[in-house]
Order: sequence, then C-alpha cells, then structure tokens
Amino acid sequence: MTNFNLDNFWNAERDEHLDTATKTFETLKDDFARLLDICATSVSSGGKILFFGNGGSAADAQHLATELTVRYVSDRKPIPAIALTTDSSALTAIGNDMGFDQLFARQVNALGNAGDVAIGISTSGQSKNVLLGLKAAHDKELITVGLSGRDGGKMADVCDLLMVVPSNTTARIQEMHITLGQMLCGALEQKLGLV
Repeated sequence: MTNFNLDNFWNAERDEHLDTATKTFETLKDDFARLLDICATSVSSGGKILFFGNGGSAADAQHLATELTVRYVSDRKPIPAIALTTDSSALTAIGNDMGFDQLFARQVNALGNAGDVAIGISTSGQSKNVLLGLKAAHDKELITVGLSGRDGGKMADVCDLLMVVPSNTTARIQEMHITLGQMLCGALEQKLGLV
C-alpha cells in the first residue's frame, strides 16, 4: 500500500473539475446555442439525432439518446434519437465483415437522412470510426456535430459545429460532455415546447 493522501487527491480533482467547468461555461455558450438551434430545427422538421462514440463516449451516446426518447424532466412527447452504439448484432457484424473503423459510417448510411443531426463524441477528436461516421453523415447531408476536447483533433474537418471542451484530461472532458449533453436535453424539451 502506498501513502495515498485522500485529501490531496480529493482537492486536486475538485479544483481541476471546477476549473474545466468554469472554462467550458465561459467559452461554449454560443456553440451550445447553435447546437440547440440545429437540433430543434431538425426535430421540428421530422428529423432525428444520431449519437455515437467509443467507450465512455458510447455510454454518453446511449444515455443522451435515452433521455430524449423517453424523458428528461417530465413526461412528454418523445424526441427522436438513436445511439449507434447499442445494437450488438450490427456492431459485431460490421466489425467482423467491414472492420471496426466502419462501425458508425455503415449505420449512418443505413439510418441517417438529410437534415438529421449526427453527434460524434470523441475526447481526443482522433477516433477513426467517429471521424468516418461524421464524414458519412456529411456526405449524406446530415448536420454534423462533434464533441471533443484537447485541440479537437481531426473533427474540425468533418463537423459543421465542433464543441471543444477546454481540457487535456479525459475524465474532465467526459464530465463536460455529459453536462453539455444533459443541458441539450433540458433545453431542447423547452425550446420544442414539450414541457
């Protein structure tokens, strides 16, 4: 056992989280407003929101799609959203037959329509399957949104809107992604007049 100091760890995590949250709220408000408008316009026109990412970002994709299709604050009409990370048969078939890099692009090509919103989540902005999913979405005239961190990686090349959390720490980036995602759910419910 090491001489682990819980107080030092606790305070360092708190301070880094609060610093990242403060910077996120200071820098991404205009981008968030644009994201909200993009999603509200798409849903109001009969479109849907596709979420995708790997690992913790896959969990975020599932979480946010569920908040929209089921409920966030209160019972209301469902908002059409799909996480492209949940169908184990599709994921394993695509991974086996076409390669892991095609995981999201193949599903975007099957399920996405012009005017839908594709939200790719990658803390580094470098996940090849997320980038290819966004490129497929762009090619099909979906509106492409990236949630990233660090310097945004290569996502800027394939996104109509790129929201970069101002941090280099994966955990802090993920914390802000789910915060921004849940804020989107709450704001979208209100903007669409569903609550």
